[in-house]
Amino acid sequence: MSETATSGSGLEQTRRLGVETTGIEIIEESERTARPRDLFWPWFAANVSVFGISYGSFVLGFGISFVQAVVVTVVGIVVSFALCGVIAIAGKRGSAPTMVLSRAAFGVNGQKVPGVVSWLVSIGWETFLAILAVLATATIFDQLGWSGGTTTQVVATIVVALLIVSASVAGYHVIMRMQSVLTWITGLATIVYVVLTLDEIEWSAVSAIPDGSVQQMVGALVMVMTGFGLGWINIAADWSRYQHRDAPGAAIVGWNTFGGAVAPVLLVVFGLLLAGSSDELSAGIVADPIGTLGTLLPTWFLVPFLLAAILALVSGAVLGIYSSGLTLLSLGVRIPRPAAAFVDGVILTLGTIWVVFFAEDFLGPFQSFLITLGVPLAAWAGIMIADIALRKSDYDDEALFDPAGRYGSVDVTSLATMVGASVLGWGLVVNNFATDATWNNWQGFLIEPLGLGTYVDDPAGPYWEGPWAYANLGVLLALVLGFGVTFVARRAKVRRQES
Repeated sequence: MSETATSGSGLEQTRRLGVETTGIEIIEESERTARPRDLFWPWFAANVSVFGISYGSFVLGFGISFVQAVVVTVVGIVVSFALCGVIAIAGKRGSAPTMVLSRAAFGVNGQKVPGVVSWLVSIGWETFLAILAVLATATIFDQLGWSGGTTTQVVATIVVALLIVSASVAGYHVIMRMQSVLTWITGLATIVYVVLTLDEIEWSAVSAIPDGSVQQMVGALVMVMTGFGLGWINIAADWSRYQHRDAPGAAIVGWNTFGGAVAPVLLVVFGLLLAGSSDELSAGIVADPIGTLGTLLPTWFLVPFLLAAILALVSGAVLGIYSSGLTLLSLGVRIPRPAAAFVDGVILTLGTIWVVFFAEDFLGPFQSFLITLGVPLAAWAGIMIADIALRKSDYDDEALFDPAGRYGSVDVTSLATMVGASVLGWGLVVNNFATDATWNNWQGFLIEPLGLGTYVDDPAGPYWEGPWAYANLGVLLALVLGFGVTFVARRAKVRRQES
């Protein structure tokens, strides 16, 4: 069966079997029944997590005041999810997964380069969420005075893996129903958490935090954008491909942005108030986010808090694993979509087991690797957004699967732009885990030549000095370069393709 073959009765099979059989093929017209407001549920459920409260400590860690941190939080979260909304327009126009639609910009075969990056990012971050869920279970059990040892971690790993893998294998329609339920559960638990911890806020301490520099605000802004919207941008069209082709683009962007941003904005601002009230609490959150947040709660609410935290993390991981399975298919792996999701779920499970039970020095290097991939992902996002902005009509369905079609096999301009923007971007970011991931200390090679900072090779651990060193300008540079070069250099080519 060809890659472009439609599922025929995909929706009927889903209703009968409970498993979505549609893979990366174009969604049939009869199945495009979703409405823009339906996008609210998956994005809200995946981001209404108490883990978002911990970002308050991360943002203040850049040395900025509460007011500056609020500005950075609102701008970073809203803008980054709005960019996801722009990518989601492609899903409505083409009714195919994000990495298939990206073939219009990179070519049918050229797309495999950003496809591999996207697959690694999705697998990596969702494994990280699963790890947090398992470790949070052990921490909360310790606080309850129950066993938080190996047995607890084994059971937690099995439960978390089963939840993530089973939902991802079931597919779009089951996930959408699941997310609408999780939204209420996690949302209610989060509200209760906020009410129970309001008395921990000391406004005098929060308001006394001094202002930071513009450079520190930029660094916090990049961190917020990367941790929220940009972390989802490579899968944004996967959740809009069931939208009717006549759905307004503004509505797609609006509901995507509202669903993704509303909870994180409120949660991070509350986290700023908590972290700004206590240096001890702020330091603890950095070391153990969910466990430290749990120390503020009465014993009777620890179990509901744990369940809500796990379900929220699982909710985010489900979206990622479902999409990573679609990306795997777009790379040419010829297996059914449920099997692809299962394969990625197994990889996630093995990664979680390795980190939780065996690895002695893995989490730091692992996070460093994922942050490194964020630069080429930002470059891809800039290219994709520019390509969407340049196109005035829907995608040519057949050409997305035909190297001899109008999109071609390899778009040299897009690939060169992505590589160039990534290299320059890596030159302006630093390795935040310099001691744990010394193999990644080559990053930031443009900082000293441009006078933006100085590398200090201290025996206790290398670090950077200078106002711009930790601003991580490379992510923004890669995003802007990807967009700017593509918008200018490929304008004529896109016009020819659409004619």
